[in-house]
Amino acid sequence: MTRLSTLAALLLGLSTTSQSLAADIKIGEINSYSGLPAFTEPYRKGWQMAVDEINAAGGIRGDTLVVISRDDNGKPGDAITAANELVAREGVVMLTGSFFSNVGLALGDFARQKKVFYLAGEPLTDAMVWSKGNDYTFRLRPSNYVQAAMLAEEAAKLPAKRWATIAPNYEYGQSAVAVFKELLKKARPDVEFVGEQWPPQGKIDAGSVAQAVEATKPDAILNVTFGADLVKLVREGTTRGLFRDRAVVSFLTGEPEYLDPLQADAPQGWIVTGYPWYGIDTPAHKAFLDAYKARYNDYPRLGSIVGYALVKSAAAILTKAKSTDTADLIAAARGIAVDTPFGPITFRAADHQSTLGAFVGKTAVRDGKGVMVDFTYRSGNDVLPAEADAAKLRP
Repeated sequence: MTRLSTLAALLLGLSTTSQSLAADIKIGEINSYSGLPAFTEPYRKGWQMAVDEINAAGGIRGDTLVVISRDDNGKPGDAITAANELVAREGVVMLTGSFFSNVGLALGDFARQKKVFYLAGEPLTDAMVWSKGNDYTFRLRPSNYVQAAMLAEEAAKLPAKRWATIAPNYEYGQSAVAVFKELLKKARPDVEFVGEQWPPQGKIDAGSVAQAVEATKPDAILNVTFGADLVKLVREGTTRGLFRDRAVVSFLTGEPEYLDPLQADAPQGWIVTGYPWYGIDTPAHKAFLDAYKARYNDYPRLGSIVGYALVKSAAAILTKAKSTDTADLIAAARGIAVDTPFGPITFRAADHQSTLGAFVGKTAVRDGKGVMVDFTYRSGNDVLPAEADAAKLRP
């Protein structure tokens, strides 16, 4: 009997120990790594740093956070294939990520159909949380509306009345132009838009675009291109004198991913949104900057912030939720507060949009590199519609 009692106690102890061992909580991450490495590689570094910090601090209530990542190649179809695999085979409890707005919308619809929680990182189209929003989809980055509102406020101060626009011909570009037009005309009914150019994303014929815009004789230009297209447009437009004596307002151009490649060719005096990492003097950002530099021996890009804040947000939701069931994740995410390198943010309950903001300033060249100057940080709270009004924009 003594031997049997001892064996039973041993088995019970082993059972108790196995139950107390930390489990893995897996989240799926999908992004356009091969399609836009200038943004997604710093983004990957950001979320990897966040994962390590979270697990070093005890994980999710003692469980290890694991991120399983997939490349969508910038294609909605590939993103859906990856999402199916992550949910069905890998058993992830939520999906995160994506860059391009059309890809994000596809994943949002997948989340709705499959009843899976989806935390979008980068897609900027307002449709993500408004006209095509759903219970299962939340978004981190400041939307086209948020950035357009900030830029339109500055644009309205200019004497310019005749505007031309240049934007990539897909969901992001179309949405950005539409909301900028709406907000600028609301602030300045006297302005008119005299020309539009819609180059295909990643395939801009900068010479033809510059020539067509010049033919409309605008007083000012709205630019929404980014990446390699932006580099081509800036260099060709500068050569042709397109920007001489004209105001330019530009989404995203102040982000180091897109400003750095231009070096001394960077435009000067453009009104932009961006990330002046070298000039942000807050404790939260300093702690992030120091940790990032120590880990990677490099400075962060805006993608680094997005990746880091995305996983920190996912971890906060998982920690608050009663379980990893989708319904509990949704309940936890609505109204949750999260600390980020830009300061505290909230995921609004009414429309699932976070209040993460953006820096607005002007471009300049210093020491042979493009930088942002005269910048200020604007919280999403400053410009987002009231939650009651935003809720009416959803299906």
